Amino acid sequence: MIDLSPLVQRLAGTPLARWSHGLQAQLDSKMSKGHGDLERWRGALAALPDVQATDIELRDGLRLDCACDEATRAQMREALMGLSPWRKGPFELFGVQVDTEWRSDWKWARIAPHLNLQGKRVLDVGCGNGYYQWRMLGAGAETVIGVDPNWLFFCQFQAVQRYLPEHAAWHLPFALEELPAQLEGFDTVFSMGVFYHRRSPIEHLLALKDCLVKGGELVLETLVIEGDEQQVLVPEDRYAQMRNVWFLPSVPALERWLRRAGFTDVRCVDVSVTSVEEQRSTEWMRYQSLGDFLDPNDPTRTVEGLPAPRRATLLARK
Repeated sequence: MIDLSPLVQRLAGTPLARWSHGLQAQLDSKMSKGHGDLERWRGALAALPDVQATDIELRDGLRLDCACDEATRAQMREALMGLSPWRKGPFELFGVQVDTEWRSDWKWARIAPHLNLQGKRVLDVGCGNGYYQWRMLGAGAETVIGVDPNWLFFCQFQAVQRYLPEHAAWHLPFALEELPAQLEGFDTVFSMGVFYHRRSPIEHLLALKDCLVKGGELVLETLVIEGDEQQVLVPEDRYAQMRNVWFLPSVPALERWLRRAGFTDVRCVDVSVTSVEEQRSTEWMRYQSLGDFLDPNDPTRTVEGLPAPRRATLLARK
């Protein structure tokens, strides 16, 4: 069982205190239903070596290390490989280089200069394996809670948290919809790589706003297209081989949507085209990746003939 009492204690006296008291029962209920591969992933977690991190880097990367022998590093590598595929990262864990599908450190380097997380309570919606949560702590956040219903990502987070037990990051295997309405308890809310999977984009924005305290900041990162405020791409079927992509707005259209949802001080801080160096197959993620989803004769288009992935990050205030 995962004990959430430290989280409850940490949230005492905050707007999130009432919500926190029901989290243990909600987590236990979710874990009792579990997932078909959960026992296998738990076996990988149990195989991790019992070492203590004496060298911790979260600000300029994600690196943990200590004085350990090659046999311990080999054990670490085998256990972590048992939690493949690894999509967000990279991680350097006790000499083991987890070369993830995404160079998430590149995205973080583009976004971080525009953020002030010092002393903030942060929610990361669709947090994946928690890579960004640790980087948020490295940027000065006081408490970081991530929600993502994917059980493999949950177990990958547990693998790292095992060696950072005193750090204030928690991963809850919940969907955003499983959080109470009008939570209004976080200073900063992140939604990165989630928005385009939502069938109702405005509803998603309103739900994110509900999680923020008054004056809190939303960090929204999503796929976009070029164009004016009237331009929105709705794929007929697949986008880059993904079926669950619904809306790709232009940046001006997305800015308008944010304002319609009640946000203020809306601004775009980054736009970048995703390269095959930033997202690719590796030893730690052996399935198809971006290079397989682009037109081999025109990398500016997807295999469906649509504009290749372009991502934007927008900030907005409640």
